[in-house]
Amino acid sequence: MNKRLIYLIAATAASLSIAACSSPVKLDDPAPIEDRSNMPTDGSAAAGAGGASTNPAGSSRPVTPVTIDAKDPLKDPNSPLAKRSIYFDFDSFAIKDEYRTTLDAHAKYLTANRAKKAVIQGNTDERGSREYNLALGQKRAEAVRRALVALGVTESQLEAVSLGEEKARSGNDDAAQAENRRADLVYQ
Repeated sequence: MNKRLIYLIAATAASLSIAACSSPVKLDDPAPIEDRSNMPTDGSAAAGAGGASTNPAGSSRPVTPVTIDAKDPLKDPNSPLAKRSIYFDFDSFAIKDEYRTTLDAHAKYLTANRAKKAVIQGNTDERGSREYNLALGQKRAEAVRRALVALGVTESQLEAVSLGEEKARSGNDDAAQAENRRADLVYQ
């Protein structure tokens, strides 16, 4: 073990001394100046925050600007797309009227973004047999899928699956059971 440690220290010291010798620094040299005479003036090639125009290593090569796309509405907590769960009554797969606006928002997003896909996961509470809950979860997922297709989403963008009671949230009271009776939209 001691031989390995000594070898590691010697190798590190050797590589540091080689690196130090290979790039002598003269304190008299002025800092490199970047030629920006042929860069656009509309700000599209502006450097990152602080106006720095060199890369972190300090060379005079310009940093490629990073363009930030418009805010993704799927990640915006204030977007109507932030609501991704459709809740159902006990032993039902009928979509309530209160979720029509949520489904409309997701349908508009998916029709505008044909490359996006979503998996609709049907869930149930823990009451009933495993087989019954898998079937009910599938019916809930299919109900949401059919509603989105009716609003213009292509079938190839959607997949309906049942999780049954497998992802039930904890708790046995009525509120916890109601949380489990849902279909979740999961974007890929």
